[in-house]
Amino acid sequence: MLQDSKLGGGIAVGTIETFDHTADVGLRVRGGDLPDVFRTAAEGVFDYIVANRSEVKVAETERLALAADSPLDLLVTWLNELIFRSETRHRLYTRFEVVIGPDGRTLEATIGGEPVDASRHILDHEVKAVTHHGETLVQEGSGWRAELILDI
Repeated sequence: MLQDSKLGGGIAVGTIETFDHTADVGLRVRGGDLPDVFRTAAEGVFDYIVANRSEVKVAETERLALAADSPLDLLVTWLNELIFRSETRHRLYTRFEVVIGPDGRTLEATIGGEPVDASRHILDHEVKAVTHHGETLVQEGSGWRAELILDI
């Protein structure tokens, strides 16, 4: 649910925490603006996939552009695209530079990472997708909060 659609583009530092959700895992993401929420959510997904994301190097970057019907749908689409790329290209990502369009329904991003290296990367969990169950994206005070469920 999107409330008070104030979209920003400043640099902020978001937070993320996990919460229990039956057989899946939930992520609660907070950020100063929408790009911060999108970046922080991506970091949270990859922190869950690889136990030592700090060891993932930015050996290569990729650009991508996405569109969706709403900012919430865009967030889910963004994270599912990252999971798909990671699985099909056998890559891990650690850097996420995100620009959200003024209407909150388009995204342009540069992502950085490298191929999975079993000698350095500690793979922790397989994430199949971000579900549409229980998803929220709301403005809270001067920032944003998202809650997402990862299908593991």
